Amino acid sequence: MIRHALRGPSLAVFACALALSACATTGDGAASPDGSDEAEASSERTLATGLDYAANPDPYPSTYQPLPRDNVAIVGGTVLTGTDQRIEAGVVLVSDGKVEAVGPASTPVPAGYRVVDARGRFVTPGIIDVHSHLGVYPSPGVSGMSDGNEATSPNTAQVWAEHSIWPQDPGFNTARAGGITTLQILPGSANLFGGRSVTVRNIPSITMQGMKFPGAPYGVKMACGENPSRVYGGRNQSPATGMGNVAGYRAAFIAAQDYRDKWDKWRETGEGSPPTRNLQNETLAGVLDGTIMVQNHCYRADEMAVMLDIAKEFGYRITAFHHAIEAYKLAPQLAAAGVCADMWTGWWGFKMEALDGIEANVALVDAPEGSCAVIHSDDAQLTQRLNQEAAAALAAGRAAGLDITEAHAISWITSNAARSIGIGDETGSLEPGKRGDVVIWSANPFSVYARADQVFIDGALTFDRFDPRYQPVSDFELGQPGFGLVAATVNEGAR
Repeated sequence: MIRHALRGPSLAVFACALALSACATTGDGAASPDGSDEAEASSERTLATGLDYAANPDPYPSTYQPLPRDNVAIVGGTVLTGTDQRIEAGVVLVSDGKVEAVGPASTPVPAGYRVVDARGRFVTPGIIDVHSHLGVYPSPGVSGMSDGNEATSPNTAQVWAEHSIWPQDPGFNTARAGGITTLQILPGSANLFGGRSVTVRNIPSITMQGMKFPGAPYGVKMACGENPSRVYGGRNQSPATGMGNVAGYRAAFIAAQDYRDKWDKWRETGEGSPPTRNLQNETLAGVLDGTIMVQNHCYRADEMAVMLDIAKEFGYRITAFHHAIEAYKLAPQLAAAGVCADMWTGWWGFKMEALDGIEANVALVDAPEGSCAVIHSDDAQLTQRLNQEAAAALAAGRAAGLDITEAHAISWITSNAARSIGIGDETGSLEPGKRGDVVIWSANPFSVYARADQVFIDGALTFDRFDPRYQPVSDFELGQPGFGLVAATVNEGAR
């Protein structure tokens, strides 16, 4: 059990206590309870920054530390592992923040483990939202907080979403209550190249660095279709058309190739001074060398096919198409190329390129061997109900005649999602050695009545529907002590 003592009247102390001791455990070099140092340990897994061209390959390092935790045994629930396995009356053991064992009721529970009775409930891996703008488009949604689109040039590959994240966004807390344990935060889609994405752990934190997933690879947000041509064509700039979009991608990668080649030559010969750093080209050179993943906003099948051809021309790989409303039209090609499709179930028709959406899209993309179908939110409300979005996709797939089990469909918001953002070796499934990211649901997660009862991140209880101590709120939500009294006094004087 985690206990907190309030030591004085400061709001920061009060907020830390309500936020599961975030000040003491998420920030800036604090040691985890078992003596390990998460940030230091992440050095074993090289951070894929694409900054071979920089003196410091990791200039904004994660300071993430797991919250206080016990060794836990979750027993009696129906376990969906994220690996197509369903275990009735299962046992999930989590020790030192990692999944230790998953098995049937006969699995022995070691002495000293805190036992959580999950009988009558369901247990899944933590839910991963691969397309989120929490923190960069936070609540309240006012212009002063709109930090997701650097809509000043068609190519803003030099910007990083993490430098816009506001950790106090109340959306992180409501997402956690929906079972979300990990999120990829992306820039917006105004530009051909919108900038770098960042993956975060969904824990209360005062700083962005305290949420940053140690060692997770960066992505770069690319956008095809209507958005870039609408934004820049309206200003009498290029791109104004689809062909302008493609010319812009090609020109940018030609520049990145030249930049990479100059650095390669300098490293080989050591002659003269190194080339001048260019932040835009550093990101795209990282795409070319495979250390930065391409997260590509793209709706139409024909445009996805063009983007695949551009990737072949310049020798890089697209990791995922986002939104991908017409992905069902080229599901075999996506599977053959190893490209994930990160989709909604029911959003369609809000612009021309979104007209051909069908609810069975996810299920049809999932059908070919080797596929990677994922459900995402792109929305502060939908992220709280990704399990329901998966349920709708499952129902639509079954109605289309596909034989899909719930044990498989949960992968659309867990293990496939982890694969889509390059962290599948660490989380996304309940397998020994993976991070202890676990959700206990009140009912079958594919039911509209299901709610997340408890959420564990790295084995630490971070949300409990029944215990206010584990229902964190941010400083912003708490407000300022005495502010209401001061305001009332001022208003009384004005009368």
